[in-house]
Amino acid sequence: MPSQNQEFATFCCDLLGAIGPCVLRRMFGGYGISLDGLTVALMTDLGQGEKLWLKANDVTRPMFEAAGCQRFGYLRQGVARSMGYYSAPEDAMDSRELMAPWARLALQAALKAAAPIKATATRDTRETKTKLTALDKGKRGKTEVDGGPAGQSPATARLRAAVKPQKTR
Repeated sequence: MPSQNQEFATFCCDLLGAIGPCVLRRMFGGYGISLDGLTVALMTDLGQGEKLWLKANDVTRPMFEAAGCQRFGYLRQGVARSMGYYSAPEDAMDSRELMAPWARLALQAALKAAAPIKATATRDTRETKTKLTALDKGKRGKTEVDGGPAGQSPATARLRAAVKPQKTR
């Protein structure tokens, strides 16, 4: 059941304020709560009332489970699905101070989840450099060919331009 209560979503965003200024946005029929572009929590109604769901991972999951938190789960086309979120502990919903350690765990999980994205970008850059090296070995002579610099095919010139570092001032 989609969440329509922006007041509760704003309250949840305020509770998570110990980790920094949070931003609300509509997401999955509820709200996503993010900090610096990282989604740290969701607020939605999965049929048991509106709840705050905090991001978790393999490291933080045992802490949520030990506190009796419920795992975010739903049915999609008759198949049970879950996401890496757990309900916030009931007592933590009383104040920002009580929520602070849980908010930090959610931020930790969000940061860790974002880390592979950077690694993928690095891997893509290495693959591009490997392709450039292979293209350089296949140079077509020392004259300008099809508009590329001397000794480079147009494809090599385009790849070099795409990965050329930008000068900072």
